[in-house]
Amino acid sequence: MNPPKFLGRAAVNTVVAISVLYTLIPALWLVLAAMKDRDALFGSDILSLQGFSPLKNLQDLFAMDKGIYGRWYLNSLLYAVGGAAVSALVSIACGYAFDKYVFRHKEKLFGLVLAAVMVPQTVLALPLYLLASGTGVVDTVWAVFIPVLFNPFGVYLGRVFSQGYVPGEVVEAARIDGAGELATYFRVALRMLGPGVVTVFLFQLTAIWNNFFLPMVMLSNQKLYPVSLGLYSWNSAATTSPEYYPVVIMGSLLAILPLVLAFALLQRFWRSGLTAGAVK
Repeated sequence: MNPPKFLGRAAVNTVVAISVLYTLIPALWLVLAAMKDRDALFGSDILSLQGFSPLKNLQDLFAMDKGIYGRWYLNSLLYAVGGAAVSALVSIACGYAFDKYVFRHKEKLFGLVLAAVMVPQTVLALPLYLLASGTGVVDTVWAVFIPVLFNPFGVYLGRVFSQGYVPGEVVEAARIDGAGELATYFRVALRMLGPGVVTVFLFQLTAIWNNFFLPMVMLSNQKLYPVSLGLYSWNSAATTSPEYYPVVIMGSLLAILPLVLAFALLQRFWRSGLTAGAVK
Protein backbone atom coordinates (compact mmCIF):
# COMPACT_ATOMS: atom_id res chain seq x y z
CA MET A 1 0.00 0.00 0.00
CA ASN A 2 1.47 3.32 -1.11
CA PRO A 3 1.84 6.01 1.57
CA PRO A 4 -0.41 9.06 1.23
CA LYS A 5 0.96 11.85 -0.92
CA PHE A 6 0.82 14.35 1.93
CA LEU A 7 3.34 12.25 3.89
CA GLY A 8 5.88 12.49 1.10
CA ARG A 9 5.23 16.20 0.73
CA ALA A 10 5.56 16.71 4.48
CA ALA A 11 8.87 14.85 4.49
CA VAL A 12 10.20 17.04 1.67
CA ASN A 13 9.03 20.22 3.41
CA THR A 14 10.68 19.07 6.64
CA VAL A 15 14.01 18.50 4.90
CA VAL A 16 13.76 21.89 3.20
CA ALA A 17 12.91 23.61 6.50
CA ILE A 18 15.88 21.98 8.25
CA SER A 19 18.18 23.03 5.39
CA VAL A 20 16.91 26.61 5.55
CA LEU A 21 17.43 26.76 9.32
CA TYR A 22 20.90 25.26 8.97
CA THR A 23 21.74 28.04 6.50
CA LEU A 24 20.03 30.98 8.18
CA ILE A 25 20.84 30.41 11.86
CA PRO A 26 24.60 31.18 11.49
CA ALA A 27 23.73 34.26 9.41
CA LEU A 28 21.21 35.39 12.02
CA TRP A 29 23.77 34.87 14.79
CA LEU A 30 26.30 36.96 12.84
CA VAL A 31 23.82 39.82 12.42
CA LEU A 32 22.85 39.82 16.11
CA ALA A 33 26.42 39.41 17.36
CA ALA A 34 27.62 42.30 15.18
CA MET A 35 25.14 44.57 16.95
CA LYS A 36 26.33 43.71 20.47
CA ASP A 37 29.01 45.31 22.59
CA ARG A 38 31.85 43.25 24.00
CA ASP A 39 30.25 42.60 27.39
CA ALA A 40 27.02 41.28 25.83
CA LEU A 41 29.03 39.24 23.35
CA PHE A 42 31.03 37.46 26.04
CA GLY A 43 28.02 37.17 28.31
CA SER A 44 26.14 35.03 25.78
CA ASP A 45 23.32 37.60 25.70
CA ILE A 46 23.02 37.54 21.93
CA LEU A 47 19.22 37.20 21.93
CA SER A 48 18.57 39.78 24.67
CA LEU A 49 17.59 43.39 24.03
CA GLN A 50 20.54 44.75 25.98
CA GLY A 51 24.01 45.66 24.85
CA PHE A 52 23.13 46.89 21.35
CA SER A 53 25.86 49.16 20.00
CA PRO A 54 26.00 48.76 16.21
CA LEU A 55 27.17 52.33 15.56
CA LYS A 56 30.01 52.07 18.08
CA ASN A 57 31.09 48.72 16.63
CA LEU A 58 31.05 50.25 13.17
CA GLN A 59 33.09 53.23 14.31
CA ASP A 60 35.57 50.99 16.10
CA LEU A 61 35.87 48.80 13.00
CA PHE A 62 36.96 51.68 10.76
CA ALA A 63 39.11 53.24 13.48
CA MET A 64 40.98 50.08 14.49
CA ASP A 65 44.66 50.06 13.46
CA LYS A 66 44.36 53.46 11.75
CA GLY A 67 41.38 52.46 9.66
CA ILE A 68 43.09 49.66 7.78
CA TYR A 69 39.83 47.73 7.36
CA GLY A 70 38.70 50.21 4.71
CA ARG A 71 41.92 49.52 2.81
CA TRP A 72 41.31 45.77 3.07
CA TYR A 73 37.79 46.23 1.75
CA LEU A 74 38.99 48.20 -1.26
CA ASN A 75 41.65 45.56 -1.90
CA SER A 76 39.02 42.82 -1.90
CA LEU A 77 36.85 44.80 -4.30
CA LEU A 78 39.83 45.22 -6.62
CA TYR A 79 40.84 41.56 -6.47
CA ALA A 80 37.32 40.14 -6.63
CA VAL A 81 35.34 42.48 -8.90
CA GLY A 82 38.19 43.29 -11.27
CA GLY A 83 39.54 39.74 -11.30
CA ALA A 84 36.10 38.17 -11.74
CA ALA A 85 35.22 40.52 -14.62
CA VAL A 86 38.43 39.82 -16.53
CA SER A 87 38.28 36.11 -15.71
CA ALA A 88 34.69 35.86 -16.97
CA LEU A 89 35.57 37.52 -20.28
CA VAL A 90 38.66 35.33 -20.74
CA SER A 91 36.80 32.13 -19.81
CA ILE A 92 33.86 32.83 -22.12
CA ALA A 93 36.21 33.67 -24.99
CA CYS A 94 38.14 30.43 -24.47
CA GLY A 95 34.94 28.42 -24.24
CA TYR A 96 33.66 30.03 -27.46
CA ALA A 97 36.90 29.11 -29.21
CA PHE A 98 36.66 25.49 -28.05
CA ASP A 99 33.09 25.33 -29.31
CA LYS A 100 33.20 27.14 -32.66
CA TYR A 101 36.71 26.54 -33.98
CA VAL A 102 38.43 23.40 -35.22
CA PHE A 103 42.13 23.02 -34.46
CA ARG A 104 44.59 20.23 -33.79
CA HIS A 105 44.30 18.36 -30.50
CA LYS A 106 41.24 20.40 -29.57
CA GLU A 107 39.58 17.72 -27.45
CA LYS A 108 42.85 16.73 -25.80
CA LEU A 109 43.44 20.32 -24.75
CA PHE A 110 39.89 20.55 -23.48
CA GLY A 111 40.53 17.36 -21.53
CA LEU A 112 43.43 19.14 -19.83
CA VAL A 113 41.05 21.96 -18.94
CA LEU A 114 38.66 19.48 -17.36
CA ALA A 115 41.54 17.85 -15.49
CA ALA A 116 42.60 21.25 -14.17
CA VAL A 117 39.10 21.72 -12.73
CA MET A 118 39.76 18.82 -10.35
CA VAL A 119 43.05 20.24 -9.04
CA PRO A 120 42.55 21.96 -5.63
CA GLN A 121 43.68 25.57 -5.56
CA THR A 122 45.74 24.97 -2.44
CA VAL A 123 47.93 22.56 -4.39
CA LEU A 124 48.81 25.36 -6.82
CA ALA A 125 49.73 27.89 -4.14
CA LEU A 126 53.37 26.83 -3.79
CA PRO A 127 54.08 26.64 -7.57
CA LEU A 128 52.41 30.02 -8.00
CA TYR A 129 54.54 31.45 -5.21
CA LEU A 130 57.72 30.15 -6.86
CA LEU A 131 56.67 31.67 -10.19
CA ALA A 132 55.83 34.97 -8.51
CA SER A 133 59.14 34.91 -6.66
CA GLY A 134 61.00 34.28 -9.90
CA THR A 135 59.33 37.23 -11.59
CA GLY A 136 59.69 39.52 -8.59
CA VAL A 137 56.00 40.18 -7.95
CA VAL A 138 55.72 38.60 -4.49
CA ASP A 139 54.07 40.95 -1.98
CA THR A 140 52.45 43.02 -4.73
CA VAL A 141 48.90 43.33 -6.00
CA TRP A 142 49.80 41.34 -9.12
CA ALA A 143 50.77 38.26 -7.08
CA VAL A 144 47.11 37.89 -6.06
CA PHE A 145 45.40 39.44 -9.09
CA ILE A 146 47.02 37.57 -11.99
CA PRO A 147 46.45 33.95 -10.80
CA VAL A 148 42.70 34.48 -10.43
CA LEU A 149 42.29 35.58 -14.05
CA PHE A 150 42.37 32.01 -15.34
CA ASN A 151 39.56 29.68 -14.33
CA PRO A 152 39.33 26.18 -15.93
CA PHE A 153 35.78 25.69 -14.69
CA GLY A 154 34.84 28.98 -16.30
CA VAL A 155 36.25 27.77 -19.63
CA TYR A 156 34.12 24.64 -19.35
CA LEU A 157 31.03 26.73 -18.63
CA GLY A 158 31.96 29.05 -21.49
CA ARG A 159 31.87 26.15 -23.94
CA VAL A 160 28.53 24.95 -22.57
CA PHE A 161 27.03 28.43 -22.87
CA SER A 162 28.42 28.86 -26.37
CA GLN A 163 26.78 25.61 -27.43
CA GLY A 164 23.48 26.65 -25.88
CA TYR A 165 23.33 30.33 -26.78
CA VAL A 166 25.24 30.85 -30.04
CA PRO A 167 23.91 28.84 -33.00
CA GLY A 168 26.50 27.97 -35.60
CA GLU A 169 24.22 29.36 -38.31
CA VAL A 170 24.41 32.84 -36.77
CA VAL A 171 28.20 32.75 -36.78
CA GLU A 172 28.28 31.56 -40.39
CA ALA A 173 25.83 34.28 -41.41
CA ALA A 174 28.06 36.93 -39.84
CA ARG A 175 31.06 35.55 -41.70
CA ILE A 176 29.15 35.55 -45.00
CA ASP A 177 28.24 39.20 -44.40
CA GLY A 178 31.96 39.95 -44.26
CA ALA A 179 32.49 40.26 -40.50
CA GLY A 180 35.90 39.20 -39.23
CA GLU A 181 36.34 36.72 -36.43
CA LEU A 182 36.83 39.39 -33.75
CA ALA A 183 33.87 41.41 -35.02
CA THR A 184 31.71 38.29 -35.09
CA TYR A 185 32.62 37.48 -31.52
CA PHE A 186 32.30 40.93 -29.99
CA ARG A 187 29.30 42.19 -31.99
CA VAL A 188 27.29 38.98 -32.27
CA ALA A 189 28.38 36.11 -30.02
CA LEU A 190 29.31 38.06 -26.89
CA ARG A 191 25.88 39.70 -26.73
CA MET A 192 24.24 36.28 -26.82
CA LEU A 193 26.64 35.03 -24.16
CA GLY A 194 25.66 37.73 -21.65
CA PRO A 195 24.00 35.32 -19.17
CA GLY A 196 27.05 33.06 -19.38
CA VAL A 197 29.37 35.97 -18.62
CA VAL A 198 27.28 36.90 -15.59
CA THR A 199 27.18 33.30 -14.33
CA VAL A 200 30.94 32.84 -14.59
CA PHE A 201 31.43 36.28 -13.04
CA LEU A 202 29.35 35.35 -9.99
CA PHE A 203 31.12 32.03 -9.48
CA GLN A 204 34.52 33.67 -9.76
CA LEU A 205 33.51 36.66 -7.63
CA THR A 206 32.55 34.32 -4.79
CA ALA A 207 35.73 32.27 -5.14
CA ILE A 208 38.07 35.29 -5.20
CA TRP A 209 36.26 37.17 -2.41
CA ASN A 210 36.54 34.14 -0.13
CA ASN A 211 40.08 33.34 -1.26
CA PHE A 212 42.36 33.08 1.74
CA PHE A 213 45.28 30.75 1.17
CA LEU A 214 46.76 32.43 -1.91
CA PRO A 215 46.93 35.93 -0.34
CA MET A 216 48.36 34.41 2.85
CA VAL A 217 51.17 32.82 0.83
CA MET A 218 51.84 35.80 -1.43
CA LEU A 219 51.45 38.82 0.85
CA SER A 220 53.25 40.07 3.93
CA ASN A 221 52.33 43.76 3.66
CA GLN A 222 49.12 44.27 5.62
CA LYS A 223 48.10 47.17 3.39
CA LEU A 224 47.65 44.70 0.52
CA TYR A 225 45.57 42.18 2.49
CA PRO A 226 42.04 41.33 1.36
CA VAL A 227 39.25 41.30 3.94
CA SER A 228 39.48 37.55 4.52
CA LEU A 229 43.17 37.63 5.44
CA GLY A 230 42.86 40.85 7.40
CA LEU A 231 40.05 39.52 9.56
CA TYR A 232 42.06 36.35 10.15
CA SER A 233 44.98 38.40 11.45
CA TRP A 234 42.65 40.35 13.76
CA ASN A 235 41.01 37.18 14.97
CA SER A 236 44.44 35.74 15.81
CA ALA A 237 45.26 38.91 17.73
CA ALA A 238 41.97 38.69 19.64
CA THR A 239 43.29 35.83 21.76
CA THR A 240 45.49 38.36 23.57
CA SER A 241 43.50 41.53 22.82
CA PRO A 242 39.76 40.86 23.30
CA GLU A 243 38.82 44.28 21.92
CA TYR A 244 39.31 42.80 18.45
CA TYR A 245 36.36 40.39 18.78
CA PRO A 246 33.52 42.89 18.18
CA VAL A 247 35.27 44.45 15.19
CA VAL A 248 36.02 41.03 13.69
CA ILE A 249 32.34 40.10 13.87
CA MET A 250 31.18 43.44 12.47
CA GLY A 251 33.82 43.19 9.74
CA SER A 252 32.62 39.69 8.88
CA LEU A 253 29.08 40.98 8.52
CA LEU A 254 30.15 43.77 6.17
CA ALA A 255 32.29 41.31 4.23
CA ILE A 256 29.30 39.29 3.03
CA LEU A 257 27.33 42.31 1.77
CA PRO A 258 28.98 42.58 -1.68
CA LEU A 259 28.23 38.93 -2.42
CA VAL A 260 24.61 39.28 -1.32
CA LEU A 261 24.23 42.44 -3.38
CA ALA A 262 25.84 40.88 -6.47
CA PHE A 263 23.62 37.80 -6.37
CA ALA A 264 20.51 39.93 -5.77
CA LEU A 265 21.20 42.29 -8.67
CA LEU A 266 22.37 39.63 -11.15
CA GLN A 267 20.04 36.81 -10.11
CA ARG A 268 17.90 37.02 -13.24
CA PHE A 269 20.87 36.56 -15.58
CA TRP A 270 22.41 33.88 -13.37
CA ARG A 271 19.26 31.76 -13.24
CA SER A 272 18.67 32.03 -16.99
CA GLY A 273 22.29 31.02 -17.60
CA LEU A 274 22.01 27.93 -15.43
CA THR A 275 18.74 26.99 -17.15
CA ALA A 276 20.35 27.24 -20.57
CA GLY A 277 23.20 25.01 -19.50
CA ALA A 278 20.80 22.45 -18.05
CA VAL A 279 18.64 22.40 -21.20
CA LYS A 280 21.68 21.95 -23.36
